[in-house]
Amino acid sequence: MKRVTPALTLGLCALLASSVPAQAGERTTDSYGTKAVYEARQDTRTYQRAPRGFVPVFTENVSRHGARSATDSEDGDLILALWDKAESEGELTRKGRGFGPRVRALLDAMATVGYGNLSGRGKREIQETAVRAEQRLPGLFDRIAADSERIDVVSSGQGRAVDSGNLYGAALAAADPDLAPLIGPTRTDKDLLYFHKAAGGAAYRDYIANDQRLATTLKTITDQPATHRAARSVLREIFTDDFVRRVTDGEFSSIGSDVDAAEAVYNLYAIAPAMSDESPGGRGWDMRGYISRHDAAWFGYLGDTEDFYEKGPGFADSDITYKMADVLLDDFFRQAEAKRAGTSTLGAELRFTHAEEIIPLAALMGLPGSTEPATPDQPYTYADNPWRGASVAPLGANIQWDVFRKGDAYLVRMLYNEKETSFKAGCRPVSKGSTFYDLNELERCFGRVKPGLLTERVSTAAKARP
Repeated sequence: MKRVTPALTLGLCALLASSVPAQAGERTTDSYGTKAVYEARQDTRTYQRAPRGFVPVFTENVSRHGARSATDSEDGDLILALWDKAESEGELTRKGRGFGPRVRALLDAMATVGYGNLSGRGKREIQETAVRAEQRLPGLFDRIAADSERIDVVSSGQGRAVDSGNLYGAALAAADPDLAPLIGPTRTDKDLLYFHKAAGGAAYRDYIANDQRLATTLKTITDQPATHRAARSVLREIFTDDFVRRVTDGEFSSIGSDVDAAEAVYNLYAIAPAMSDESPGGRGWDMRGYISRHDAAWFGYLGDTEDFYEKGPGFADSDITYKMADVLLDDFFRQAEAKRAGTSTLGAELRFTHAEEIIPLAALMGLPGSTEPATPDQPYTYADNPWRGASVAPLGANIQWDVFRKGDAYLVRMLYNEKETSFKAGCRPVSKGSTFYDLNELERCFGRVKPGLLTERVSTAAKARP
């Protein structure tokens, strides 16, 4: 690995210092990062109609699991250790007195759900997404039932992804009971849907563990004066000024630094909406009272920074963060091509995975918000880069391809978080402003067709086009 020089670190600091003020003023939802809860991005009544004569014959998706509890109690344990100390010494603010009981109730709720498991909201998100998919394509699912085509459900094998697949399939069956016998049990394919931990992700894991440029960039962006100011601001909502000074001075270093403590508060704030169904009366946990909008936006930016450099577009001169997602994009094409070739017995291919797969796939495909990597003279900031974890990969995020047929021609429509979405620049839709693309054109655009086959396929498609 190339050694990162002090000059590079100083240069990065200078660039960031000039862009810090632009981090404020973001949408509130952005401050939740990839823990943002799911919302469909388009009204189902506003989708474009397929070109005349084309009917849906296949659908496939990849979905992040639904909203979940935190993966462990570490954040709650850390901040409660400080809170207990402050309470015993009378060093809590009036607002802070209610913080400890609220955190303990939230931790109890997450322990009941099971750390890392789907919450009640997460289960509903997945079920509702399935119902909307069936409603968007009623002719397709009627045809699947009539022709006894299979619906394949596959997951990463991790509990929350398996549960999401099971819930999605059950919701389809509830919406149309004729589909029930056609929906297979959720199977596991780690190479496809947990590739960052599979054999294909070895180089990526080495990058995360050993790349000095990555480590230096993340440390430089995180360890700014703005971070320490935001940390002290967060802690002053809960603890007295004197106690915050003691935390900042390292008196409680065995528990954590001021930034560690503030990040723990932020992480609880970020996960709370996912646990809304488990809150008293289902009214929510309202952790917003303990962190200002500005401070939440700052810590949300720091979380987005880590995801951007570790999973997303990353550095402009490297594709290490997203190259491994090709196995998943290849499967999307392979399934659509098998349908065209008449070799597939499937009516739908449903995949369930994690942010670690959705984020690099979005970068690989050039989806909206994932098209701009960082350069040495332009590090990632909210001011200069559209990438936001809350938009790219919220809990329940999904990418769906619907395949339509007319004669020998096959068109594909893509939905990203249920919004009609154009394919990357250079891919030509069937007409200006259309969200439908000829499958042959997508193969050309993504470099999947050998030159000798391209003319033949384009000619065939042109004859069948409306």
